[in-house]
Amino acid sequence: MFKIFLGIIFLSIAVQAQTKQPCSTQESRQFDFWIGDWDAEWMTKDGVRKSGSNQVINLFNGCVIEENFNGEPGNQLKGKSFSVYDAKEKIWKQTWVDNGGGYLDFKGGFNEGKMILTRSTNDKNGAPVHQRMVYYNISKNEFDWDWEISRDNGNTWELKWRIHYSRK
Repeated sequence: MFKIFLGIIFLSIAVQAQTKQPCSTQESRQFDFWIGDWDAEWMTKDGVRKSGSNQVINLFNGCVIEENFNGEPGNQLKGKSFSVYDAKEKIWKQTWVDNGGGYLDFKGGFNEGKMILTRSTNDKNGAPVHQRMVYYNISKNEFDWDWEISRDNGNTWELKWRIHYSRK
């Protein structure tokens, strides 16, 4: 009888372990604000308003966020990113690729109402540069996104591109 009782307990534990939802922690849901279909608008350096779109979807039981950016008609940039929360390192990771052969990898997290992802690289002259994306002013139907660079190890940041997202 004791063996049957132990068998039932072990079976119950195994079933619970299999039904636990991966990527269901609060941290792994921090990028969910981004999921949806978006209109993207920005101003050029000349003050001309441009627009594009972005479709962001959830994949693999909510463990991966896939971005599909289309800069047209505002510009020719098209790209895709994949974002995941690495629970082991307690950090978000994002990989971006685009139609210009670009490949960028970022790490970061959500803090004080902002999602901030950064990377370190070298500019075309070989000088070290930090790049970051900041998602902020986040609400259900809109948010702002900034692309920034720093040439002084993150002490100051220069805005290169600001996009305002509105949910379609």
